[in-house]
Amino acid sequence: MLAEVEATYAATRAYTGFPAMSPRVRAALGRVERHQLVPPEQRALAYRNRPLPIGQGQTISQPYIVALSTDLIAPEPQHVVLEVGTGSGYQAAVLAEIVQRVYSIEILESLAGTAANSLNVLQYKNIEIRIGDGYRGWPEKGPFDAIVVTAAAPQVPEALVAQLKNGGRMVIPVGPASGDQELLLISKDGAGKVRSKAVIPVRFVPLVPGR
Repeated sequence: MLAEVEATYAATRAYTGFPAMSPRVRAALGRVERHQLVPPEQRALAYRNRPLPIGQGQTISQPYIVALSTDLIAPEPQHVVLEVGTGSGYQAAVLAEIVQRVYSIEILESLAGTAANSLNVLQYKNIEIRIGDGYRGWPEKGPFDAIVVTAAAPQVPEALVAQLKNGGRMVIPVGPASGDQELLLISKDGAGKVRSKAVIPVRFVPLVPGR
């Protein structure tokens, strides 16, 4: 799987600026037991560089996208990161291998429960999951050094930008649910000025708003 991900990095370097995974992200991707985070019927495919269905119309993201999203936020060991869209828990697990703390929000209760159980079996102690509306973030735990959004929104939610620390980075797919999307890197400088950069075309499931 790692070789496939590295090949995809090389093939997309003109878009992303990353010719290869950073050593820290490569090590994290290699340590996470992806087969433990997919349904039993998908385990034979767990180490392919591709998304897989996990139920409720949702998917576990392609390892390349998980690695790239992690590299884009430039994670450090002391960082506290918000993930929006827990899904299977795969992105949270990769982040937890690198950063101090991961807070993850999932709107679908069944997925949140399954992910929490799987991550507990894998003995991740630095991940906290709650059921909630990802568009609103998790303000009482912020501000965050970085935010990773794993489902596509029609535009960047202002609440998430507000919860990003000065000097922080957010990765989010933006675009219509059934059309072309862009993976955006949102950065906030030391003075709080926000910049946005399109990184690569993507196709994500939609970010479901709360009721």
